[in-house]
Amino acid sequence: MLYEDTIVGRDCIVHAGAILGAYGFGYKPAADGLELSAQLGWVELGDQVEVGAGTTIDRGTYGPTTIGSGTKIDNLVMIAHNCRIGSHNMICSQVGVAGSTSTGEWVIMAGQCGLRDHIHIGDGAVLGARSGVSNDVPAKTTVLGEPAIDLKERKL
Repeated sequence: MLYEDTIVGRDCIVHAGAILGAYGFGYKPAADGLELSAQLGWVELGDQVEVGAGTTIDRGTYGPTTIGSGTKIDNLVMIAHNCRIGSHNMICSQVGVAGSTSTGEWVIMAGQCGLRDHIHIGDGAVLGARSGVSNDVPAKTTVLGEPAIDLKERKL
């Protein structure tokens, strides 16, 4: 399902059940409960992006949530509002990317990674399966585990 204002580049594939442009989970406390913040942005896919079945990419709050050209997203992935995913990323099944997170180019996120909000993943970084990523990851670094740390520092 493509919500209004969603922009899809050339030669993209969007599989069944994917939802692009839904409101983000932008709630704030109010006197009588929780109130949804403005969700006035959109989703923009570059060229040759593939979005797997059951994946959700939320619209930005005021601007875009962007997916760079050549990025491949597996089934059952969640990309929250205001994220900026770089070109040629590979995002495997059940990854969750929290709001306003950004990635460089050629990033690999293995299955079931969880990324907190407002962090940056550098070019060529690899996030191992089931990693809990709560800090920026430098370019060309492999992290894994919970918390996710550099593979060179992890004692296996």
